Amino acid sequence: MGLHVRSLTMLIILIWVVWWPKVEAQTPARTLDVLLQDYAFRAFHRPKTGIQYNASPPSNLTGIQIYVLRLRSGSLFTRGVMYREFAIPVGVIGYPYVVRLVLVYQDLGNWSTTYYPLPGYMYLAPVLGLLAYDASNLSAKNLQELEIHASEKPISIEFTQVQSVPAGLVAKCVRFTLNGQINFTNVVSGNKCETYEQGHFSIVVESTSPLPPPVQPPPPSQRHAGGGNGSRVGVIVGSVVGGVALLVLLALLILWVWKFNKRKKMHQMEKAADAGEALHMTTVGNTKAPLATSTRTQPTLETEYVP
Repeated sequence: MGLHVRSLTMLIILIWVVWWPKVEAQTPARTLDVLLQDYAFRAFHRPKTGIQYNASPPSNLTGIQIYVLRLRSGSLFTRGVMYREFAIPVGVIGYPYVVRLVLVYQDLGNWSTTYYPLPGYMYLAPVLGLLAYDASNLSAKNLQELEIHASEKPISIEFTQVQSVPAGLVAKCVRFTLNGQINFTNVVSGNKCETYEQGHFSIVVESTSPLPPPVQPPPPSQRHAGGGNGSRVGVIVGSVVGGVALLVLLALLILWVWKFNKRKKMHQMEKAADAGEALHMTTVGNTKAPLATSTRTQPTLETEYVP
């Protein structure tokens, strides 16, 4: 029983680690994504599939452009789509699967270096973002992004506002992932970058000039900030409830293993008893009782050995 309990305990711990909600660090860039998702979804008034809608950013973030597009996952996979600077080929799939998804386009403009500072580099183009969300509830906030992957040809980004590359320098494509990683790749055809996943993209060159002091991003609107607090409270409450549920599950599993082992031992005892020599039954009064069979060797009288 001890071995079974230890194995199940390790299984429960593994499930706990995988299930436990990973609290993502709320960097200014990720906070901006949450805010722009809210404002982008507001542009949907009787939306039509396949039509781009221009959304209005918060008043304190003038210069940022937001577009939103709703598509069927099947159509995106089989047909692809041209969406602003993004050329999405066939074979792009989203995970987890949803019937309809929303693609939110971001052009951070003059806010690029504020939300995506890159020490040692100079931006030649604004940061462009492409993020995918579930379209089942167009009034939802604080949505988790879907993972989109190009399974055949890569997604290409053709920047239309690109500064000239300074003499002696080489332009690079930069991609900022949602978990904070930074990847550099080669530029294609002067102003084009390629990717197989979503994220934020731009074209940069190395810079040796001193960097200007960083600009603090403006705080999100009060209404949205309250929604963020509510989301954190929901995560904490959900974690506590989930923890209690897993503990109850662990106790039930241990009880089940104990009962299973007990039944197994009883079965073995019954099997061993059945394998022994069967006893005949006899009636004693009103009660039936087992009766031992006669001995195999008959007794011999002493007189039989007298000559």
